Amino acid sequence: MAEANFASPALNDALVILGAAGIVIPVFSRLRVSPVIGFILVGVLVGPYGLGALAFDTKWLDFVTISDPDRLEPFAELGIILLLFSIGLELSFARLWALRKLVFGLGSLELLIGGGIMAAALAMIGQYWSGAIALGLALAMSSTALCLPIAGTKTPVGRAALSMLLFEDIALVPIIFLLGVLGPAAAAEDGASVVTLLWQGAAMIAVLMVGGRFLLPRLFAQAARTKLPENFLAATLLVVIASALATAAVGLSPIVGALIAGILIAETEYHGEVESITEPFKGLALGIFLLTIGMGIDLRVLGEIIGAVLIAVVLVLTFKAVLTGLLLRTMGARRSTAAETGILMASPSETTLIVLAAATSAQLIQPGTAQFWQVVCAIGLTITPLLARLGRVVARRIETPESLDRLPGAVDDDAPRTIIVGFGRVGRLVADMLRTHDQPYVAIDADADVIAAARANGYAAVFADAIRGDALDRLGIDRAPALILTMDEPVLAQRMVRKFRKDHPQLPIIARARDEEHSILLYKAGASHAVPETLESSLQLSEAVLVDLGVAMGPVIASIHEKRDELREQIMREGELETKPKLRSSTLQSE
Repeated sequence: MAEANFASPALNDALVILGAAGIVIPVFSRLRVSPVIGFILVGVLVGPYGLGALAFDTKWLDFVTISDPDRLEPFAELGIILLLFSIGLELSFARLWALRKLVFGLGSLELLIGGGIMAAALAMIGQYWSGAIALGLALAMSSTALCLPIAGTKTPVGRAALSMLLFEDIALVPIIFLLGVLGPAAAAEDGASVVTLLWQGAAMIAVLMVGGRFLLPRLFAQAARTKLPENFLAATLLVVIASALATAAVGLSPIVGALIAGILIAETEYHGEVESITEPFKGLALGIFLLTIGMGIDLRVLGEIIGAVLIAVVLVLTFKAVLTGLLLRTMGARRSTAAETGILMASPSETTLIVLAAATSAQLIQPGTAQFWQVVCAIGLTITPLLARLGRVVARRIETPESLDRLPGAVDDDAPRTIIVGFGRVGRLVADMLRTHDQPYVAIDADADVIAAARANGYAAVFADAIRGDALDRLGIDRAPALILTMDEPVLAQRMVRKFRKDHPQLPIIARARDEEHSILLYKAGASHAVPETLESSLQLSEAVLVDLGVAMGPVIASIHEKRDELREQIMREGELETKPKLRSSTLQSE
């Protein structure tokens, strides 16, 4: 009996899942690579086509592999439900109404035109027309699970992606029923069943909308009064699962109910607490879903058809990227936004796997054909983070400084001015202080959205990538009274200080440092001043604490000065400086 319990499949699966999460997330985060790739690769490794195939001969592999991925499917489905719920939390009815033109305009065009063209192409190479329609619609979809966490929902790229993904989620149920009608086993009464589904689904959504507006605030108010986090969590899971089951009961997808639950909670004052509580569960459940994708890749089959698979991947990604980019440009999006969104949305989706399974069940495509496109989909999902990175690079190349100079508030190129590199919160604050004292400046950033927002708020800002050799030359760095580096990227800051000190030996370079160790490295690279952002805040925090504890102000100020001088000496010694650095902002003026 003890042996049976020790060899419990459920415990083995839990060991593999938690072990994968505990290893993949920190390792890939340290490598600055998306954990998505890690989860899929681990799924390939420990799945039934990887080491799991050897578990029958090597018994100890039972404890580190999963030979039956079907046991994980309920958890994977829960992960998608929680993901759609979290997306709903970021929305509101007002925001959905504002996106209606994009959702039903851009979203419908992307799915119908893309699916139609791919279906026609597949029919031309021999796929039967009904199966071609199923494959075209499946491949036209993009990954909600991966694209939205990467792009967010508040940037132009995120809003465009959200509109298309929302329409795809809405269209998923009609597509599934369309496949059932097209299947050779479809009966004559299917038309009536579709009508029944539509009115029952509409009625259920209306009940959830109306009932949720009245019940959810009261439910979460009761949970909040207990001041127990577990009650909040229980109430949240109750709402999500009940909504998903309610939509599933009338034939709709459970993710529709989860999305509605998230939108309803977003209208309450408790959405922030709910979002923070469900975040860890969403990440773990999404990891389980990605593991199941990796487990579905048969390496032996992949080896036999690798050439055809790679050609299919390239063709699908290229076509979807070009089509999405053209549609966005037609609807008025900037070139950089259209290019980045098109490349991000190019890969197939987790819902592609759902549609492929439905098409196989309806006998529209053969199992071998389904497995081929499942492998294509798995590869596409695996490289989605790489596509996102490629999209950002392409967007930077496309959106040149000249194209942004046509925006209001363009900077006079002849006047000498301080150059601010990086326009996040620190860069904006520096620009505010320079404007207060009537000091001319120009700010640059490699994020086109940041620059567009800055110009809209009246800042003198242009799009440019400072690491490129000619970017700052066009802005007159040879005449600049100072160069200020404000980005929170330590390695890049060191590279830029070294580069600009070599090219401009007399230029004052003032750099933001993460801490005193980073400031030492910046001084060695050639910075005139390196200001540790954590140093002054830590000293001021210490001063406030000591005064509140009753320590006399005089000794407190003396000890603060002593600590600051100690750190100045350390930086001078380790940074090989001739004099002590000036750490306080008031001493950064030229003497």
